[in-house]
Amino acid sequence: MPKKVAQGFYVNVEVKREEAARYGLTIADVQTAVSSGIGGQNIAENIEERERYPINVRYQRDFRDNVEKMRGVLIGTPSGAQIPLGQVAKISVTHGPAMIRDEDGALTGYIYIDLKNSDYGGFVAQANKLIHDKLALPANYTFQWSGEYELELRAKQRLQLILPVVFFVIFLLLYLVFHSVAEALVLIFPTIYAMSGGLLLQWLLHYNFSVAVAVGYIALFGIAVETGVVMVVYLHEALENKLQSGKTLTEADVEAAAIEGAVHRLRPKLMTVCAVLASLVPILWESGIGSDVMKPIAAPIVGGMITSTIGVLILVPVFFVMMKERALRKGHLQPRTSVRGEGPPLLPSH
Repeated sequence: MPKKVAQGFYVNVEVKREEAARYGLTIADVQTAVSSGIGGQNIAENIEERERYPINVRYQRDFRDNVEKMRGVLIGTPSGAQIPLGQVAKISVTHGPAMIRDEDGALTGYIYIDLKNSDYGGFVAQANKLIHDKLALPANYTFQWSGEYELELRAKQRLQLILPVVFFVIFLLLYLVFHSVAEALVLIFPTIYAMSGGLLLQWLLHYNFSVAVAVGYIALFGIAVETGVVMVVYLHEALENKLQSGKTLTEADVEAAAIEGAVHRLRPKLMTVCAVLASLVPILWESGIGSDVMKPIAAPIVGGMITSTIGVLILVPVFFVMMKERALRKGHLQPRTSVRGEGPPLLPSH
C-alpha cells in the first residue's frame, strides 16, 4: 500500500513585494523579522565554567502558536512605524516531506510501498507498465525503484556470476577425479534432475526466486553430485571385480556389475535422503523467528532430494552401462589394476 510523501506540516511565508515596497521594506527585512520574531535569534551566550548556553530571544508562544497570531508579528519600517507581518506577507500552512532528500544532485521524494507478497520483480514490471501508459512526467522529472527491489537486482547480478562458476568448479573436480569428460557430464546430470524437484516444490509453496532460494539450490547441487560420485565409485568397483576375474567380459556382465553396484549403494543413498528430509522438512512448518529465511532455503533441497534419488539410483547406472558397453564394443574396457599377488599390474587403456 503506497504511503504519502508529504508527511510534515510547514508554515510558508510569501512576501508581497509591492506591499513591502510601499513601506520601504525589502524581502530580507521581512525574512529577518520572521526568523528572529518567530524562529528566534541568539543574542548572547551564558558561560558557566566550561559550559556554554545560548540566549535566544523570540515572541512568547501565545503570540506565535498559530497562523492568525503570526500575522500580528510586528515589523519595524525605515520610517519608524511598526506594521503587522500579515500586511506585507501571506502566511499559510502546507504539507511537505519530513526532510529534504537528494539523489545525484536532484531533489527526491520517496513513496513507500508495502507489498502483501515478496514478488518485487512482478510488481515492479506491472507498475512500470502502468506508469508509462498513464503518467506523463514533467520535464526534468524521473523515477526509479529502490529498496528491496534494488537489493534483489544486485543479488541476481551476483548469482548470474556465481552459478556458472559453481557448475564449472563441480565439472572440473569431477573430471580430475574420473579423468573422463563423459562421466563428469553424467554426474552433472543429477544436479539438473534434482533441480526439477526443487522447482516443483518451490512452485507448490509459492516461493519466488530470491537469494535464499539460490543458496538452497547451490546446497542441493553439492549433495546431488556427492551422492552421484559415490554411486559411480560403487559401479566402478563392481565392474572392476568383473574385469579382474579374467573372464571375457560381455554386455550382460556389465549390466550385472551395474546392478550389483547400484544395489550396494541403495541403502546408503536412502539413509542420506532420509537424514536430509528429517532435518529440513520440519522447517517448512515453522513460523518462528528466521523461518521466513530458512523456508526458501529448505524447499529446493527437500524437493530436489526426492528427484535426485531417482536420478542417482536409476538414471546414473543406466548411463554408466551405456558408456561401458560402448567402451566394451570398441575394446577400451580393461582392468585398471591387477589382482594383488597375480603378476605385474596391467596398464590402463588409452
